[in-house]
Amino acid sequence: MIIREAQPGDASALESLYRELVRDPHLCVSEDHLADIAQSSCSFLLVAECEQKVCGTAHLNLCADAMYRQQPFGVVENVVIAATHRGMGIGRLLMAQVEALALKHDCTKLMLLSNRARTEAHAFFRRCGFNDETKQGFVKYRREFS
Repeated sequence: MIIREAQPGDASALESLYRELVRDPHLCVSEDHLADIAQSSCSFLLVAECEQKVCGTAHLNLCADAMYRQQPFGVVENVVIAATHRGMGIGRLLMAQVEALALKHDCTKLMLLSNRARTEAHAFFRRCGFNDETKQGFVKYRREFS
């Protein structure tokens, strides 16, 4: 298994993984946008590849922060492991790569949100060292403010 940055040719595989995470008829992963992300200096879309097939993903975005000099903080999004590959350590390897990138870019912290119903994912994030006791996340989707 390898962890690498996503490339445009991964669009279909990523869309399939995201459909395991959310049921949204508007979900669409485009090759053009993946190419843009691959060129970004502040966005890292990682994929886990098992037997030459994408079986997991995590997305790290570096965000500017005014509080600590030029140090950014990281937001982790869309951590998904294919249902057929869960429990094999793939998520742990992806999160280790996310942390390595955060250290390389001198992030002050990593944050993530997770659907309340994904209790197994919550246990996984806790095992990875994420704390859900000191902060509470809030989300407002575009359809609610447009």
